[in-house]
Amino acid sequence: MDTSASFLDALQSASNEDAWRTLDEAYGPLIRGWLQRQGADWADTDDVVQEVMLVVARRFGDFHRQRTGAFRSWLKTIAVNCLRDHWRRQKRTPKAPGGSDFGEMLAQLEDPHSGISKQWDREHDRHVTEYLLRQIQPQFTPQTWSAFQSFALEGKSADQTAQELQITPNAVFIAKSRVMASLRRAGRGLID
Repeated sequence: MDTSASFLDALQSASNEDAWRTLDEAYGPLIRGWLQRQGADWADTDDVVQEVMLVVARRFGDFHRQRTGAFRSWLKTIAVNCLRDHWRRQKRTPKAPGGSDFGEMLAQLEDPHSGISKQWDREHDRHVTEYLLRQIQPQFTPQTWSAFQSFALEGKSADQTAQELQITPNAVFIAKSRVMASLRRAGRGLID
């Protein structure tokens, strides 16, 4: 996946199996993990993830970033609706973590200002960032990647990173800049 813009464009074509496989690889674990952390039964998670992906596939033509907003918000709305529909069909309402009503938790998730909605956004951004970093890593030399990882991800100083990698501090800044530019291109529209 070169950029998310091309990725989102590729998803517009239902016949692009690679794009849909990438969508499932990128977002399936996020949705599955989120459902499990929110107290969904293991048996429900695979069914709901599959339902979400089917709805995304069917309705992707309706997604327009300028009108709909960020992809993560659109995906969250679909996930909430699929989960609610799944439980309605199952004729049950599970308890959310802490014993609260799951319907109330889903309503909070729909509110973009609620704590649980902000948690979804943070988890989404972290998950997608990690996914995108794995996707772009092969574009860089091991030294460039090590400099980026040490400086940007591990929080070491440019001087410490430069000394450890036997490069100049300026090379550390350049490595970070190049990787971040690639990450921004890859995340455009997915992470806002």
